[in-house]
Amino acid sequence: MTDLSKIKPTHIQRAACVYIRQSTPGQVEHNRESTARQYALADRAGQLGWSKEQVVIIDEDLGLSGSSTDKRSGFARLTSEVALTHVGIILGLEVSRLARNNADWYRLLELCGITDTLIGDNDGIYHPALFNDRLLLGLKGTMSEAELHIIRARLDGGIRNKAARGQLRRGLPVGFVWGEQDGEVLFHPDEAVTGAIRTVFERFTESAPLAASGSGSARKAFLSRCNLLPLAAWPDPLGHCHLHSNPPYSYESGVCWRLHLRQDQVRTLCR
Repeated sequence: MTDLSKIKPTHIQRAACVYIRQSTPGQVEHNRESTARQYALADRAGQLGWSKEQVVIIDEDLGLSGSSTDKRSGFARLTSEVALTHVGIILGLEVSRLARNNADWYRLLELCGITDTLIGDNDGIYHPALFNDRLLLGLKGTMSEAELHIIRARLDGGIRNKAARGQLRRGLPVGFVWGEQDGEVLFHPDEAVTGAIRTVFERFTESAPLAASGSGSARKAFLSRCNLLPLAAWPDPLGHCHLHSNPPYSYESGVCWRLHLRQDQVRTLCR
């Protein structure tokens, strides 16, 4: 970061907020170097003159997209702190960490300009109240939003191309697997999986007359007898299933197993 002359004593008297975000849980899990670089910005704040006690790390938005503020409590907290003039500088690895939506980005720039709050990234330190800095930050925000659109367009184009060739394969419901032939769908080779699925339909069929006669609820009869159900799950690069499994099936079978509902939840639902 350059041009340290923009940092005034009035800025250092306030907090330095380090905003950390990754777009998806997968990025948080696998792109750890990027996360580490973002956390390292706390040390950079110290080099710029802020004490450790003044550095506030906002990382509640890890795993959330920056395309909107929905569910981004960290960004909402940051905006509130800026509006209350509690923040002297916002540090981020790049502006796309803060927002990939121009409406949210310009709202933050406006607040920073009014409250005399600086913004810093890997390229420099900016003061949104200065025309040239605001112009550059606005351009960076526009490019960040456009980048998201371009990435989505490429992905969508690839999916449509594959679908046009008849080679697109999406995730199937648990109990089915893709065969070797184009468009071929087969039952899961694990008999425990297909057996559990068949049991679901059999028990609903058995319970339906009870509900019709008024002697009981089909849902209650089914849930009271249902123990473990197979669930489709995506593996991590090591092939581990991220659902709590009981028994501990590996992803080699394509599914994980877990209790459908706890007994106390069943009683609550069936009252």
